[in-house]
This record gives sequence, structure tokens and C-alpha cells, in this order.
Amino acid sequence: MISIDPRDPRPLYEQVVEGFRGLILAGVLQADDKLPSVRSLATQLAINPNTIQRAYRELEAQGLTYSAAGKGSFVTAAEPARDQRKAELLEQFDRTAAELQDLGVTADQLALRLKEGTSS
Repeated sequence: MISIDPRDPRPLYEQVVEGFRGLILAGVLQADDKLPSVRSLATQLAINPNTIQRAYRELEAQGLTYSAAGKGSFVTAAEPARDQRKAELLEQFDRTAAELQDLGVTADQLALRLKEGTSS
């Protein structure tokens, strides 16, 4: 389902969050699908259950999952999460593009870069 890379500089919980985020946004995990229990995922990934619990809290804070007392964590509808992620990435893109323009990159150069990136 998801994997952890010990050479990745990001904290383990962030890797878990990104793994589930990718599965949810790609549609691999659908609305109301149950996530593995904290204990079983911790065993599977060979990491501390507290790390998984932290990742699950973050997923819920991002609106990607919800929890039901005594039942576990479940995936929310992906469309609102996709829309939110698109908005976040577009905002990040705008900041990056503005900084690049401050450094002398022209709008034409940015457009060409985008075109080259989407054609491959």
C-alpha cells in the first residue's frame, strides 16, 4: 500500500501522510474506505504506532480522512480534497513564478517551461 524510505530526509509520519494522500487523490482509495488500523500499519511498516497515529491525525486535519470512535479511520470524498490540493499547489506555483520573475525569468520562459514539462 505505502512504503517508507529510510533515506528520505522527511519525518516518517510525513512519508505516511504523503503515501496515503497520493493513494486518495489518485482514486486508489475511495470515499469511506477504511484505513489499516494504527497497530497493523505500524507492524507492516516496522515503525512506532505513535508515528502512524500522528500521520492519521494529520490526514484528518487535511480533510482527507475522518475517524469513527471505536471503528477506525476512513477516507473522505476525494473531490473536495483534490480541489483543496489544487488550490494549495496553484498558490505555491504563483509564489514560485513571482519569485522567478523577480530573478529575471520572463513570462515567456515560464510558459515554455510549462509547455515542455507537460509534453513529456
